[in-house]
Amino acid sequence: MAKQIAIVEDEPAIRHNYEDAFRRHGYDVRSYENRPDAMSGLRQKLPDCVVIDINLGDEPEGGFELCRELRSLSPDLPIIFLTARDSELDAISGLRLGADDYLTKDISIPHLMARVAALFRRTEAMRRAATDDDVVRRGRLSIDTDRMIVTWDDQPVPLTVTEFWLTHALARYPGHVKSRQQLMDAANVVLDDNTITSHIKRLRRKFKALDDDFDVIETVYGMGYRWRGSET
Repeated sequence: MAKQIAIVEDEPAIRHNYEDAFRRHGYDVRSYENRPDAMSGLRQKLPDCVVIDINLGDEPEGGFELCRELRSLSPDLPIIFLTARDSELDAISGLRLGADDYLTKDISIPHLMARVAALFRRTEAMRRAATDDDVVRRGRLSIDTDRMIVTWDDQPVPLTVTEFWLTHALARYPGHVKSRQQLMDAANVVLDDNTITSHIKRLRRKFKALDDDFDVIETVYGMGYRWRGSET
């Protein structure tokens, strides 16, 4: 069965262009022109991925609000911002709200398809048959890669797909420094240094929401990040 993409874009010509592109690449497509219509449709059935513009009709930041609402419905739904707004602040805001990727509309169609395919590869990898390596335990942390669940003190941590893989990459080899490039490779996504930093900050906030004393993700200045502790 074809994977389903939901596109939320208020400009008809641009929306139709992306619809056609995704269909040519074998995807099933649903599209919406504003946030209320999108939420009404998406509440009934979530797609496999949502591609969102920020400015939606008379809501200059409707896409941000939509992302927030979608994250409340599903912590691991792949969400991509595709927008003309190219400021670093907007990108950081989108990622802080839980998006897995932030792209600008000058991106080529082949590049866009590659980014979406990368997200799907990561989610599909989590659904493979279970093996002995499918559960990683590091002290109070547990990572179930088969079900894509991370817990801290047996409490679930609501992570996006990107955040899940970053946590997995860090915790799999505690004490080992992971460079930003290694983290990007592990997450199977192309991000700049500031975007990686934003994801790490969000990870820390999510763990701290469960444990005020959480300090396991360490910044190694000039090198990258590491997970404190041992492999037991």
